[in-house]
Amino acid sequence: MQLTRKGFFNLTAGAVAGSVALPTLADGGTGRAGASSAHPGADASRAPTQGVTQAVIDFIRAARLDAMPADVVEQGRRCLSDGFGVILAGETTAGSRILRDYVAADVGRREASVLGPGRLQASAEKAALLNGAFGHAMDFDDTQLSTTPDRTYGLLTHPTVPALASSLAVAEAVGASGARFLEAFLVGFEVECKISEAIDPVHYNRGFHSTGTVGTFAGAAATAKLLALEPPAIAHAIAIAASLAAGIRVNFGSMTKPLHAGRAAANGVFAALLASHGFTGGDDALDGQWGFFQVEGGGADASRIVGVLGKPYTIVDPGVSVKPYPCGVLSHPSMDALLKVVTEHDITPDQIARIRLRAGSNILDPLRYKTAKTELEAKFCLPFLLSSIVLRRKAGIREFTDEFVQSEPVQRMMPNVETVFDSEIEAKGFDKIRSVVEVYLTDGRSFVQPSDDRYRGGPDRPFTRAELHDKFTDCASLTLTREQMAASLARIESVERLASVRELVAPMTP
Repeated sequence: MQLTRKGFFNLTAGAVAGSVALPTLADGGTGRAGASSAHPGADASRAPTQGVTQAVIDFIRAARLDAMPADVVEQGRRCLSDGFGVILAGETTAGSRILRDYVAADVGRREASVLGPGRLQASAEKAALLNGAFGHAMDFDDTQLSTTPDRTYGLLTHPTVPALASSLAVAEAVGASGARFLEAFLVGFEVECKISEAIDPVHYNRGFHSTGTVGTFAGAAATAKLLALEPPAIAHAIAIAASLAAGIRVNFGSMTKPLHAGRAAANGVFAALLASHGFTGGDDALDGQWGFFQVEGGGADASRIVGVLGKPYTIVDPGVSVKPYPCGVLSHPSMDALLKVVTEHDITPDQIARIRLRAGSNILDPLRYKTAKTELEAKFCLPFLLSSIVLRRKAGIREFTDEFVQSEPVQRMMPNVETVFDSEIEAKGFDKIRSVVEVYLTDGRSFVQPSDDRYRGGPDRPFTRAELHDKFTDCASLTLTREQMAASLARIESVERLASVRELVAPMTP
């Protein structure tokens, strides 16, 4: 099978530049085995894995929505509710507008919808790019946290947005039902989470942003499921995705961090589409000395993925965290601890002499800004995050604006917030997000409040259905009417019964 000179994939027409038909949901894909090689110089902190790639392929092929436990499907709808909301809110940011204008200037094929006003349609790949970047733009999307203390930052990935953006775009492009979309989303989500759980913690510690790297496999898995690719083609999709997986943490606090999520979704779609046309990659791309795990992660614990994909599904056990604040989740327990002190004692900003936050490196290193000049920096700036709680007793999407960050009260309050490394907290490990907030008042009083391990939105204290609806409404109100929001929520919560995913998209593209 050969690509034409232009090589564009036309999902709606089912052809590549009019000459090569894409596989349908019924006839699957093709692919040929590639070559593999050894890399004796790779990081040997862990022995190279074997058999992981095949385990992922087998799971993608075998997983079926009608065989998934009811709580997995229910949690999938909950994650979609949160994911669609943060995409609609993120569409309004400055970085998202730049990306949207960039794509709109050269739309080309119109296969899938970009969420938000304007009815912009683009290729599946570009729609995935935009919706993925929108979904991470406010840093308000859900989080997968480690359940073991061996993760230096305790953080694994933001699982919903790459899986949602990719599966939505391809599902719309091929005219899939709501059930097929939900199935692909859950498959991509599970593959992404299990890879994140398995990879050696050195991956994140080196500076890789796992949402950008591992999220690429969510996009590839979801797309492969929707295209019903055969095992050889799935293997090639994984291999292509492994070479496209990228994203480094130096870009935290800039427009490029959300671009990581967008590129992950788009690259995953691109990888699977190439593979569906016979484009090849190496064998066992996750394994061996040259594989993704060894090259980017220093190895992996294969027991966290082989034989346990879907057993249980990570989306249920241990579950994910839905964010109450649009910023790094590592700050949320500290913010809630301060909110508890401020509200219980009715403390006003003028009463604050100073605030001290004691925490380990898992909190202090990633949230590295000592003062914030922009709303993007503010998401990773503990002095701002705690200042917002003091000044407004909240830190929502309307606090994360350049205007508020640069305001005189905020700039005056931030120097009064001190962060201190606490070796005792550090020694407890990183399976929980631990900190202690100390508040000192001008009248001499002081309060000490440890963070709550059972933080809001976490697996131990999940959002109620009403709280999820409130968050969706708060986010979507930036772009949708009340009627459109109600219609969107109703369709999200009945997604598996929709004849076409386009019914789901309609009220979210006014």
